[in-house]
Amino acid sequence: MRENIVREKSFAFALRTVKLYRFLVEEKKEYILSKQLMRSGTAIGALQSESENAESEADFIHKLAIAQKECNETLYWLKLLYYSGYLDEIAFQSIYCDAEELKRIITAIIKTTKERGKKDK
Repeated sequence: MRENIVREKSFAFALRTVKLYRFLVEEKKEYILSKQLMRSGTAIGALQSESENAESEADFIHKLAIAQKECNETLYWLKLLYYSGYLDEIAFQSIYCDAEELKRIITAIIKTTKERGKKDK
């Protein structure tokens, strides 16, 4: 089976998000922002997984574009958790960098797919 970087990274990120959610709920007693983070952070991998079985190139791009939006939302929740004092700088920087990397990868895939589609026409 071929290596799929975005699949692996989005799954690892989702797992990391679940663990962060658990920490925020159990240790910090934070229930609202953490739930938002959980939803958007795990949706990235779910949408990427859906894109693997897209019905068309347009459907593939659409699913990844939604994953890209979920990355943006996740970045927002992470910043909010950091600036409100729920995350220390080390934890924030680590997971924030992972989310940004995932967003860059997804953005590159969307861009490449669109450009390839234009060449095929």
